[in-house]
Amino acid sequence: SRLDSRTNVATVALSFNMPLFSGYAIQNRIKEALALEDKARTDLEAARRTVSQATRAAYFGVLSGQGQAKALEAAEASSLSALDANKLGYQVGVRINIDVLNAQSQLYQTKRDLARARYDVLVGGLRLRQANGSLTAQDLLPINAILVK
Repeated sequence: SRLDSRTNVATVALSFNMPLFSGYAIQNRIKEALALEDKARTDLEAARRTVSQATRAAYFGVLSGQGQAKALEAAEASSLSALDANKLGYQVGVRINIDVLNAQSQLYQTKRDLARARYDVLVGGLRLRQANGSLTAQDLLPINAILVK
């Protein structure tokens, strides 16, 4: 008789990898995440303070510029009056030509300073809008119209 011999061979493999010590990697990642969160909070607070300071400075700059412009408008009227008085004095012979020229020079210096103050108020207004985040292209149109004249 013949013997039937069959052989069944089965192999099972199992691999398991578990580090015994990972060097506190998880704890270090947690500490790093917390430090990054703290840095982000600090950066946000610094940005808020910077914006607040820029807005306050722009606002007070506009107020100061408006006051200066009003004062220079009064100075312009005074300089014009002084020029007229010097011209009249020159015509009647009680003033000399240099007095008229000095008064005229003072008037034009005042006009120059007034124009600069008005310009500073306009630019300060733009800076204020920029600082509070409301500056648009439409805000530039009136200023552009003034500069084109």
